[in-house]
Amino acid sequence: MTDPGRDPAGRPAHGPRTEPSERHREAPGEALGEAHGRRADPSGEDAVSLPVLLEAVLSVGSELELRATLQHIVESAAELCSARYGALGILDPERALVTQLFTAGLTEEQRAAIPHLPDGRSGLLGAFVEDPRPLLLDDLAQDPRNVGLPPGHPPVHSPLGVPIRVHNEVFGTLYLTEKHGGGPFTEEDLALVRVLAAQAGIAIGNAKLYETARRRERWIDGAAAVTTTLLAGRPAADALKCVAERARLLADAAAGVVLQPTPEGGMEIVAASTPGDPGDLIGTAIAPGSPVLEQLLGGEPVFVDDSATDPRMTTHVRERFGPSMMLPLQSGGQLIGTLALPRARGGPAYDAVDRLLASQFASQAALALVLADAQHDREQLAVYEDRDRIARDLHDLVVQRLFATGMMLESTRRRAANAPSGDVVGDELTRAVDELDSTIQEVRTAIFALQQPPTEAPATFRGRVLRETGGAAVLLGFQPSVQFAGAVDALVPEAVVGGLLTALRGALAAAHRREQVTAIEVVVDASPERVRLTVIDDGRAERGARGTTVTWESAL
Repeated sequence: MTDPGRDPAGRPAHGPRTEPSERHREAPGEALGEAHGRRADPSGEDAVSLPVLLEAVLSVGSELELRATLQHIVESAAELCSARYGALGILDPERALVTQLFTAGLTEEQRAAIPHLPDGRSGLLGAFVEDPRPLLLDDLAQDPRNVGLPPGHPPVHSPLGVPIRVHNEVFGTLYLTEKHGGGPFTEEDLALVRVLAAQAGIAIGNAKLYETARRRERWIDGAAAVTTTLLAGRPAADALKCVAERARLLADAAAGVVLQPTPEGGMEIVAASTPGDPGDLIGTAIAPGSPVLEQLLGGEPVFVDDSATDPRMTTHVRERFGPSMMLPLQSGGQLIGTLALPRARGGPAYDAVDRLLASQFASQAALALVLADAQHDREQLAVYEDRDRIARDLHDLVVQRLFATGMMLESTRRRAANAPSGDVVGDELTRAVDELDSTIQEVRTAIFALQQPPTEAPATFRGRVLRETGGAAVLLGFQPSVQFAGAVDALVPEAVVGGLLTALRGALAAAHRREQVTAIEVVVDASPERVRLTVIDDGRAERGARGTTVTWESAL
């Protein structure tokens, strides 16, 4: 069996350049010294390369934007060594493969002819991923690592490769192939590229720090904007969508979704943000027993390389997505839900910085959601307290004064009955007393309505009657008057409530169909023996009469 590090004849795979390549594994500073030493004679051809090297070293450090820096490095290396093609592969140390490839020398037609770029899983790129050392070959065709190139890839005969290290960690590998004018690359070319790679590592480190600082600033600004928005009093559904939308934009994701636990033990998407219509995402559920569910419910983040092919993903929407992050929204041990940020199929994977910043954003957003919910509860409590105060004021002041006025009028009516024209005065006083009684009933109804939570369905019979009349007010254009006589909540059993409410709905609907209805009076009168519902409106009946009365009665 042939040693993979040697050719079929048993010679080292690097051919006759094995010793020089080993010699070029010293520190970058030593390589720079050798490059200077070989160019001490200004009359030699090597002297021409020194200004080019210095210009390349200076140019790779002139950019702060990372992608521009990487593209500049590969172009400078190709120009420095007169290479027809150059490539800079970015290594993902966690997955041990090439995630990005920056190229020089390829035309648009050549790019279009390559279905996919090498990923470093095999061949020469794979060897560099496993053993990132300088490489110089005269003829790749004689090397057993000559595999893995996709169809349409330009020919590779005599490659040169040098690793680029950032803070003593391998960031990627710089490749050159096909020297202009023919022939293989020389040891001098390798030394020049190693010097350039050493300086490129410094430039890349600076560019990464700059990019990380900018990304961190954007995530911090996004978290602050979300906190400000949530504390402004947005409803719960809008608050969750705000978190999903802001996170999607910051992460450059195809979608941002918030999932919350379901009573069955799964998780369901309750808010979503996409560039298009997110309607098909809302309601998508992760069924109990899913492999990722235990981590999510336990508050642990989940990172997926490809949602469409990962067996842990079970939802029907996974086919459209690629790399994804699922981050817990929890604060103080309270799990609010999960923030998921999937990218499109074929999109770039999330790196360590993305994961860290998104996790910090999720923690901040969860805290903001908890604070917003607490603030909403405080505001609701303040509303309830204010309504209770108004109800007490109405009961303690208005109702008592009306009741006292009614008693005074009743006393006056009795005294006027024995006086001349007492019948007329008595009738007027009787009507005044009746009006006061009616007003007292309506005020008591208003007090009861104020004491009911506005967002909760009423549980009492009195509250359900008020809900029916309140709903009818939307169609009628005015609020029907409602009066209760007797202890209706205590006397009317649940078996009778359904029939009474049905009769009330029918009477209100009939009144709405009549013409010129401007007022409706609903009276519920309960006694230990029976309950009576009376609905009176002032509309025009079929025969032209003004006013209609509907009565419903049931024994108790």
